[in-house]
Amino acid sequence: MRFPLNFLAATATAVTFATASFAGEQYVDPTGFAVSGYDVVAYFDLEQAPVGQSQPAAVPGDKDITATYNGSTFAFSSEANRDRFVANPAAYAPQYDGHCAYGVAQGGKVPANPNLWRIVDGKLYLNITKNVVGFWEEDIGGNLKKSEKNWVNIESAAASDRAIPQFSSSAPVN
Repeated sequence: MRFPLNFLAATATAVTFATASFAGEQYVDPTGFAVSGYDVVAYFDLEQAPVGQSQPAAVPGDKDITATYNGSTFAFSSEANRDRFVANPAAYAPQYDGHCAYGVAQGGKVPANPNLWRIVDGKLYLNITKNVVGFWEEDIGGNLKKSEKNWVNIESAAASDRAIPQFSSSAPVN
């Protein structure tokens, strides 16, 4: 069966728009940067604390060392980290477009604190408050299953515009 060229072009355009509509926006706080201006690559070089213990502080980025991904600007502490990110941004960007992993498990998009992080199976997850980290860590595997199921339905919703409670970024302002 032969399809007219304009039908194929229209179909390709529709698929492109449909795919784009499912991409969510990164959470960006008043710093103007994704992940509040912290270096997402640096998390993968920090020694992760055991579950139930506080993680090392996130590494602030530099406002002059940046890259754009998913419509947002990410800041990095070094050009080497920026280059690692540019080579494979999906490997370093936080899951759920930088929203709280436990919030997504509960069915919503809420902001996340860059100092409340954990890497699970090579993926970066952030949470909103220390109390929430406790709930999330009680059953990380179960919460991730809930998050993945919920994310399909909320990913295309607008990014959260709420402030991160009890948090002030020491990273740069864009």
